[in-house]
Amino acid sequence: MSLRQLAENDLSTIMENPLDFGWAVTIIDPDGVTNASPIYGNCGDIGQVIDPELGVAVSGRKAYLTLRLSTLTTQGLGIPVKIADRTKKPWRVTVNDVNGASYTFNVIDSAPDRVLGVVTCELGLYE
Repeated sequence: MSLRQLAENDLSTIMENPLDFGWAVTIIDPDGVTNASPIYGNCGDIGQVIDPELGVAVSGRKAYLTLRLSTLTTQGLGIPVKIADRTKKPWRVTVNDVNGASYTFNVIDSAPDRVLGVVTCELGLYE
């Protein structure tokens, strides 16, 4: 087994173990297809961003999610991407915070790393 294959296998422990860093999320594709069983990934919802013009921290929101590509495939889902057509539903992600509050986001950008086998999605609050 190559180091890359070993690294992808290790992601199941690093990213998907709910006793470690794994956090349960629900993924809904534009056609309404969702994961049949829990998907675990690494996610964050940060309340501070850097103003690109001033270079200083300002109040804002930056949410992201990283998932294994193999898990998405196993669940019958594709790679989440931004849907530019406003007449169609976007990819959506629902996640609870550590206090149990539920938030639904839409995918506003994604960066798949097919070598390592992950995709990181930038998320925006879904309205």
